[in-house]
Formats: sequence, C-alpha cells, structure tokens
Amino acid sequence: MKQTTNSILMIRPVAFRMNEQTAVNNYYQKVLDGLLPATVNAKAQQEFDDFVAKLVAAGIDVTVVNDTQDPDTPDSIFPNNWISFHENGDVALYPMFAENRRQERREDLLDLLEDKGFVIHNIVDYTSAEEDGFFLEGTGSILLDRTNSKAYCALSPRADEELFIEFCEDFDYAPVLFEAFQTVDGERKLIYHTNVMMCLGETFAVICADCIDDKKERKMVLDNLKENNKEIVLITEDQMNSFAGNMLEVQGAAGKRFLIMSAAAHQALTEKQVAQLEKHATILSSSLDTIEACGGGSARCMMAEIFLPRS
Repeated sequence: MKQTTNSILMIRPVAFRMNEQTAVNNYYQKVLDGLLPATVNAKAQQEFDDFVAKLVAAGIDVTVVNDTQDPDTPDSIFPNNWISFHENGDVALYPMFAENRRQERREDLLDLLEDKGFVIHNIVDYTSAEEDGFFLEGTGSILLDRTNSKAYCALSPRADEELFIEFCEDFDYAPVLFEAFQTVDGERKLIYHTNVMMCLGETFAVICADCIDDKKERKMVLDNLKENNKEIVLITEDQMNSFAGNMLEVQGAAGKRFLIMSAAAHQALTEKQVAQLEKHATILSSSLDTIEACGGGSARCMMAEIFLPRS
C-alpha cells in the first residue's frame, strides 16, 4: 500500500467561524475580537483559495467542493475528520464529537468522486456510535502508516479506544495507542487530535514526543517509528502550538513529494528541522492564520486524502 497520494478532497467554506461546540476541548481555538462573522469567513475563503492555488500549481489533484449555507457547518473546511478513502475502494464514515459537525457528512460527495472516475466498493459506517457518546474523528484521530499497516492514535474525548480497535480490525492495521497532553492554563490536558502532535511521511515522522507524558508509552511510539525506518523529527510543544505537527506529505506532478503545512508551522521550525524534512520532501506552505485561530486546525485537517482506485 502506498503512503501518499496525488488526490485530495477539500471543502470551501461558506460560513466559517469559531465553532463553540468544538472549543470545549480544542484548546487551539480563539475568538478574533472585533471581526464580524462575514469578515472572518471572507478571510478564511481567501486563505483557502490561495492554499488550493499553490497545491494545484504543484501538480496536486485537488477536488474542491463548496459547502452549503444550510445546514450550519462552521467546521466544514476540515473534511478529514468525518471521511476517509482507502485503496481497496472502501470509504469510512466517522462519529463526530460536536453535534453540528455531524451535519458535514454529505452523500453527494461520493457521487461527485464517482463522476470523477474514482471507484467506491463499500462504505464502512461507524457513525451510530454517536448515539452512545463514542467518537473517532477520522484521520484527525488516526494516523495511518499505510505501508507498514500500523495505525497511531492518541486517545481523547474524540478518539475512543474500542472504536479505534474496531477500525484497526476492519481495515487490517496494528493499533499503536497512547495518550498525548498539552499544557493549558498550567494543567496537562489531552490533545484533541493525534494529527496536531504528529505527522507520518513515507520515510520520516514529525512528532512532539514531549506530549506523551508516560515514558513507557513515549518509548513504545518512538520504537514503532524506528522499527519502520522513519527518520524522526522531534518538535517542541511551542512548535506544536504553531501547528508544526499538522502536516501532510502528498505527491505532486511526476510523483514529486511535497510536505504541506501552514506558514505559521513553517516559520516555527528551526533551520535544522527544515533541512531534515527537505531531505524527504519539498516544503509547501501557505498562510492559514484565520483558519488556524478560529478553527483550531491547520493545513493537514483541510485535506482528505483520496486513495480510491480509478475506473
């Protein structure tokens, strides 16, 4: 199985704002004082459009779908949390923590991808877990090492252990489970999504190992990465707070490897870290300041990778 793809799905926002329902455990979200909602959305749309233009210019196949005004989905810009697309033609649908995020799931997207020539064989639907209060937010919660059939997951209110194990059994991944924390007002609190503190590339991994407070767990995670010959690039918690863990490796034109991140993440990296990463892929960054502040997510969250076969 290949680790990276040339095809990604992105949702262009129409009513982007800070989502009060997700802010309860996403400590990255901020209220931008003095900005009207329409202004916030316009800024987010501009950042989105600039970002897409850079991806397309790099030869990445981007499917952009416009969000709809109704229902109200302020976080629709982060589709990777509710859907994932797999090489065997499976599509997984995930249970979401915030009620208004459940409205983001759209069947018409699947029709659209089929119209583009992607093949969907089967839908694996975990969403009924929402009724019982259990959640697993897609590739926000789960980091897939597809080539080595391992799945990494930092448990949190949005990543349930039993659901994660069920996913691993269904998709044939070996589970790597741990807890990751960040300091919020002097207290250690669980990080809401694994992909904030960690990124898995084909030949490297970016990780804030300091977030894994349990030393045995930390060693276990790092050992798993080393076992698969990943060059480990360690980032600090401060760098993570600038979304330096929220990156995605994708293929551009002629299979060229790109590491996608926000401008803030790029600026947070040291020269040594940049040099380490550029051995593996060309860094492509774009300013996502408004999206990061209000949405509490960054470049990786905006891209749902499409691994589906083509007809």
